[in-house]
Amino acid sequence: MKKTFFFALIVCAVSLMTLCGCGDAAGTAKKFTVGFDAEFPPYGYLENGQYKGFDLDLAREVCKRRGWEFVAKPINWDSKDMELNSGLIDCIWNGFTINGREDKYTWSEPYVDNSQVVLTKKTSKITTLKDLAGKTVAVQTDTPVQKALSKDGDQEELGKTFKKMIITPNYNNAVMELEAGSVDAVAMDIGVAQEKVKTNENFIILEESVIKEKYGIGFKLGNTELRDQVQATLKEMVADGAAAKISEQYFNGKNVLILK
Repeated sequence: MKKTFFFALIVCAVSLMTLCGCGDAAGTAKKFTVGFDAEFPPYGYLENGQYKGFDLDLAREVCKRRGWEFVAKPINWDSKDMELNSGLIDCIWNGFTINGREDKYTWSEPYVDNSQVVLTKKTSKITTLKDLAGKTVAVQTDTPVQKALSKDGDQEELGKTFKKMIITPNYNNAVMELEAGSVDAVAMDIGVAQEKVKTNENFIILEESVIKEKYGIGFKLGNTELRDQVQATLKEMVADGAAAKISEQYFNGKNVLILK
């Protein structure tokens, strides 16, 4: 019995040492996995086999300063909550709207003001939101602008004037529909719309906004520790000008950050 007990103690001790060793190793190589939509320029997108974007570059710099390993994980936007709650990603950082989702995530402070606007063709004769009456408008699934234009949304009355609202999996699909003439307009984030206008001279953005909103970094509800770490480092980047330089690379020399 004594030998058996002594052997058990040795096994337990070895197990504990192994676990501690693994914990130390993990601590020195912490991974920070950012979930993002890979078809959402300029915030996150794939170019020449590499993931790029305003938000991804901010996250990379945060990781560099904290000594973390940065992991960019493209996700299906419909599955973002499952990815976050299961621990497959540490946050959603990708032009992610706070408005209407305030109680679903642990949020960073807002870091970008954003508007939802309408992208259309110059030849469409659509110049105001009222001109969308009787038209077919595309939106990306599970986005604030889709919700705003749907039943009980802030812009439900505007949505009711449409001939039809087409819901697409991402903005690239929506813009392809616009190019093909399958839809008359796309309601979308202003940053993405501006990117599309830069690359296609046939597009215009209406002056009127559909809705105004703010972007934040969404963490799993209750994960204030990680939120505080990321936010503190992001604020350091704002204070020393590093964040502004990243913004200027993606927004024609403009600093869009509102975080202080």
